Formats: sequence, structure tokens, C-alpha cells
Amino acid sequence: MHAWTRAAALALSPLTLACSAPEAPRRARALEPIARAQSPDLPQETQAATPEPAAEGHARMVAALEVAASEILDSAPYLGAAQARSLRQQLATNTDPRLRLQLQYQLGLAELRLGREDEAVAQLEAAVASIEGFGDALPPKLAAVLRYNLGVAYLRLGEARNCCLRNTAESCLMPIQGGGVHVEREGSEKALATFIALTKGLPPEDRTRRRARWLLNVAAMTLGEHPQAVPKDLRIPAAAFTSESDFPRFPNVAQRVGLARESLAGGAVVDDFDGDGLLDVVVSSWRPDAPLALMRNLGDGRFEDQLARSGLEGIVGGLNLAPADYDNDGDLDLLVLRGAWLGAHGHLPNSLLRNDGDWRFTDVTFDAGMGARPQPTQVATWADIDNDGDLDVFVCNEASARDPAPSQLWRGDGDGRFVDIAAAAGVTNDRFCKGASWGDIDNDGDPDLYISNLGAHNRLLRNDTEGERVRFVDISSAAGVIEPIASFPTWFWDYDNDGNLDLFVAAYEADAADTGDAHLGLPSPAATHRLYRGDGRGGFTDVTARAGLTRPTSVMGSSFADVDNDGLLDMYLGTGAPPFDMLMPNQLLRGAPGGAFEDVTYAAGLGHLQKGHGVAFADLDHDGDLDVFEQLGGAYPGDDFADSLYENPGFPGRRWISLELVGTRSNRAAIGARVHLRVRDADGGERSIHRHVTTGGSFGASPRRVHIGLGEASAIESLELRWPGASAPLSLSGLPLDAHVRVVEGAASFELVTRPAATLGGA
Repeated sequence: MHAWTRAAALALSPLTLACSAPEAPRRARALEPIARAQSPDLPQETQAATPEPAAEGHARMVAALEVAASEILDSAPYLGAAQARSLRQQLATNTDPRLRLQLQYQLGLAELRLGREDEAVAQLEAAVASIEGFGDALPPKLAAVLRYNLGVAYLRLGEARNCCLRNTAESCLMPIQGGGVHVEREGSEKALATFIALTKGLPPEDRTRRRARWLLNVAAMTLGEHPQAVPKDLRIPAAAFTSESDFPRFPNVAQRVGLARESLAGGAVVDDFDGDGLLDVVVSSWRPDAPLALMRNLGDGRFEDQLARSGLEGIVGGLNLAPADYDNDGDLDLLVLRGAWLGAHGHLPNSLLRNDGDWRFTDVTFDAGMGARPQPTQVATWADIDNDGDLDVFVCNEASARDPAPSQLWRGDGDGRFVDIAAAAGVTNDRFCKGASWGDIDNDGDPDLYISNLGAHNRLLRNDTEGERVRFVDISSAAGVIEPIASFPTWFWDYDNDGNLDLFVAAYEADAADTGDAHLGLPSPAATHRLYRGDGRGGFTDVTARAGLTRPTSVMGSSFADVDNDGLLDMYLGTGAPPFDMLMPNQLLRGAPGGAFEDVTYAAGLGHLQKGHGVAFADLDHDGDLDVFEQLGGAYPGDDFADSLYENPGFPGRRWISLELVGTRSNRAAIGARVHLRVRDADGGERSIHRHVTTGGSFGASPRRVHIGLGEASAIESLELRWPGASAPLSLSGLPLDAHVRVVEGAASFELVTRPAATLGGA
């Protein structure tokens, strides 16, 4: 069980109430249009939904989502308001002191989740005020938990009145200072006092005390009084909020350019959606009535929402987005993923959105055959599993003993339709899937699959496809890559530039206590990330400790890229979990020579405290370095936040090249292609830089363009490019530095591309 889940269980189990049951679900009515699209008499592997006109299918999806949203917002976990309504009714008529304490506590937490901070504080204050009346009948640990949650509510009240409403560029950036210091001080002042008083009665090793220690240091920062306002035995020194090495600061320009959109947890895609050469941004929110934000890059430092012209009104919700040119027509389509985290309410259809050009989209889910058997989906990842030139997609679902939800492998037929072959291929997974990534681990020319499962062994599935027979073999235990058991996002990359794909798996177990311990240099029992170094033959070695990746944190959205153009890959980890006390800085880890990673979060100004989801690296202003976009927001209705865009200040002397690869025999976007650059430095030395074509991590998608930092290279000696499934590489020479280059499969040369000038809002 995750640390934050254990904490929630400790807080809630002694006070659990039998709330009145919500209204009977309207699931059958909500999903009737989806049910009609499937034939239960056919096995999953061979079932193909009856084609229907795309316009009719689009309208069907809008109708189904509208009805489902109403049910979810009433009674679903995280989002529903029914529990708070029931608790209010019970509290109004109950006079028993013990039950009233329980009701006030539970209602306080429910109001906080709904974003009613003042009401939450009132209920929790009443609960805490009644503690003394129970004497020894109330266990001390339970009293501590009540006070701790009152402190959390105070801190959230301060966030809501300051960070969320004012949302200055410094809001919630650790260490909080300058314009991020709270103007409305009541919430943080009461939180600080509550946490300090709470810690006095608890032993140093107590987990509630350790969580409170971290949060009271945060509260003191929001008041501009850190470290002096923190008692010495609880103080985290200011030096703990500095970086391991120098790094330039990345200013958050999201408000200036029009990308500071407030939402709950969701996905993010940065790419060129309209073919004008400028990179656009598409963002979703998992709230079931929230529309997509389709933000067109105008080139002058502004982004403009295109929803009104898109035809996507009513295509709502989406915890994640998985982009791909599934029909090989040259423009980028979207798969919107829904249903995860919703329990029994989570059997929602995903949406396959076909890009029709000029910011027009059509929901073709039913027409493509993907509308049958909706499951609670967390992640999806595209690849050409059989190297036939058509993209296929693995859909990662949340399966459990109570709710079997097998993952799906939709095989494309080349005509825009898909058939689920997961069972026949051996990839149903049947576990609580949180992340997935494709990569050719054995250099045999076909993509293999890694699946990150929460609370169970992760899986590495080797692709043994032969012709039309798609087959995967589980080699997880033999390869030694089953951990961490508590994991979330994952990806393949070549972090050490040896030509073999390595594997990163992010942990999802640490809580506020572990975050505070880490800043004090104390050990933590929480699971840590895993970095597995690949040998190119399907074997892996755990190099986590050697790489310096043992600091505990809980990671959700994240991705990787070369943010400082030195030729080594870096990563940005979006952190957090649903509870309001899960305030842990997002992390920028810089790849350093020798295979280690350095934490440069605080120097770079990327230590945002809010819940991090979709992360994308992209050169939005075409200045030769990668900016960082992050979709921010939590699971609860009261935990929304504005997205961030961090502008890269540049790294003088560092060179780069941007590759646009166009498949002809391969899939159009060249997903799965391998790139090997040989560069010469000024001192005459030569280096190799290896990349593979992917959109990044499993939460957030970067552009299809392959941006490669070259360090202080004086020339590019050669480019060796292996297209997906190709037996022999293409070799090119004469490539320029600091340029955009297009390579078309089958051509023996490259083309220089001129990208339109762009800004990010000016200085």
C-alpha cells in the first residue's frame, strides 16, 4: 500500500461512516450507445464493430458522454458530490456527540475535496474543538490525525486565496519567495500554528509528525518567514532548497502567452496540428464535462483556442491524450483516454479524433471499431507492432479483482479501422496498469512493450511476431525489471548513448513525510525509481543507485529530452497524488557525464508544488532549445490549477539539430525509427548521440520532430537512420548544425526546412 494511501486509511478508518447510498447508477442508459456497437457473441480478438458513418458515431459519442458526466459528477469517486450532500443531511439531524464528531470530520474532508475551503475549515474546527470532551475515549493518534487534517485544510485555504486566485509566475514554486509570498495570510498562519502545536505531542519518528514537519516549512515559506518562524527541531534549512549545480532559470510565461488554463488532472500534447510549421498545444481535463483546449500557436507569442471551429463541443473529459497520425495522411490525430480513477463509473469509451484539417476534428471511435467494451483507461501508446506501415495502439487499463478490465491491443488494418487482438497476442495484462512504453530492446527491428502496474509486478513483453501472427512473450522476471511494485509512468530511452535502449520506471509511493525526510538527507522506506541499463539483447542491469535516482517521490506526468542541448537526456518529473497534503516539488533532473543525474530543480525554477500531469518538451519559439510545458491539476474538483510554460533561456555555445522524419513504407510519423549521429568537437574528438522516435513519457506527448542537442560540436560527421522494420540503415552526411532537416524514407538525401519565426510573448 502506498504511503499516502496508508495515511488516508489511518485518517479515515476509525471514523468511517455508513453514508446513505447514492441514486442507482444510470450506467446502462449512459453507455447504451456504446453497448449497441458490440456483439457479445463474438470473441474479443475477432470482433469488429459494424461500420457506421463518422458523423453518426460522433453524435453518439456526444450523447453518451453527456449522460455519463451527470452521473460521475454526482456519485463517482473523487469527483462526485453525493457524499457531501449525504453527510450534511445526517449532521443536521444527529445529536450524538461521537457520531457528530465523525460526521464533522468526514464532511470537512468532503467539502475540501469539492473546493469549499471555508466550509471545510468550519467543520474540521468544530471536530477538533470537541476532542477534549471525549477525554481518554479518543485515541491520541486519532486526535493527531484530526488536527493534522485541520492544518492541511488551513494550508489549502491559503493556496486557494493566493496561489489559485492570483496565480503569479512565482506561485507555488519552491522555494516560495518574492511574488509567491501570500498576501492573504490567514490560511498559512493558522496552518503553521496548527502543525507546530501538533508536533509537540508526537515522537520524532511518528509519520504524522514528519508529514506536518514538511508542510509547516512550506507554510512558513508562503508567509516569507522561512526558516526563522520554524522551530529548530522542525526546521528544514534553506540550503536544502538549492540545486546540486548551477543552472539557468526558466521563467513561467504561461499567463503571458495565453496557456495558463485552469483545469483538473489531464493530458497534454505539443505538436503542429494545422501544418503551418508552428507548434500548438492541446490539453485535456479529466473532469467529465470539461472540453478540450485546442490552443493554436499564432507565432507572435500568443495562443488562441480553436474549440469553436473544431466540431469537438461535447467531446469532453480525458485524463490523458495519446497523439498519432493513425491514418498516415500527414496530420496529427488524437486518442482521448477516459475512465481511470472512477471505479465502477469508469467504463467510459475513449475517443479517436480524426484530424480533418484546418482545426476540424471528427470522433471516429465507432467507425474505427474501437467503441466496443469500454474500460477504465489510464494510458495508451502507439507503435507499428508488425512493421506493416500502419500504427497500432496498446491501451493500458485499470484491472482489479473487483473490476476485470483487460488492457487492449488495437491492431490497425491500414484502412482506419482497428481490431483488439490483446488476448491472442498475450498482452491483456489483467493488472492495474498505470504506464506503458514501446521500444526495441533486442535490436531485432520490432517494438517490445513494457507495462507499469501499480501494486503488482511490472511486465516486459518481447515481441515475437511472425508475419500475421502477433505474439508477445513475458520476459519480465528473467530481465529483472519487475520493480518498483508501486510505479506509474515509464519510458524507453538511450540515456547513456551506447545505441541500446534503457528503461526508466518512476515510483509512486512517497508522501509528505518522505519528501521532508529527503530534504533533510534522512533515509526513507518508500520505493524509489528504477533505471535499467539495456544491453541491446533484451537484458537489463539496475543502475538506479549509480545514477543517483534514489530520492523518494511520487511521479505522475513526466517526460524526457535534452533540455540543455549538451547531448545527454534530462527528465522532468511531475509529482503528487490526490490528497491535498501531497505537496512535493516537481523535479528537473539533468543528465550528467558518466551516467548520473543532477537535481537542478530549484536553480531552474521548475519546482512547482501543484499536481503535475502531462509534460511535453518542445521548441515552441524556434530558437533552438526546448521549452517545458506542464499540465497541472489534481483529482478533486477543488484541486484545479493553471498550466505552466517554462521558457528555456538558452545555453550559449551549445549546438542542435531538429529532424522531421517522414515514413513512406513505414508509418508516416516514423514512430520507432532509430537515429545515430556522429559529431566532431572543436578539439577533434568524436562522439555518438543516439535517439529513437517517440513522443516521450507515458503522461504528456512531445512533438514528432526529433530535437537533438549536440553540445559544443563543430560539425556533424554523419547521420545513420534506421526506419522501423528496415534491415539496413540509411547513411547521410553534410548535415548542418542548428537547422531543421526533413528526411523522407526512400530518399537518398535530406531537405532543409525553414520554420516560421515565433516568440513566447517577448521579454
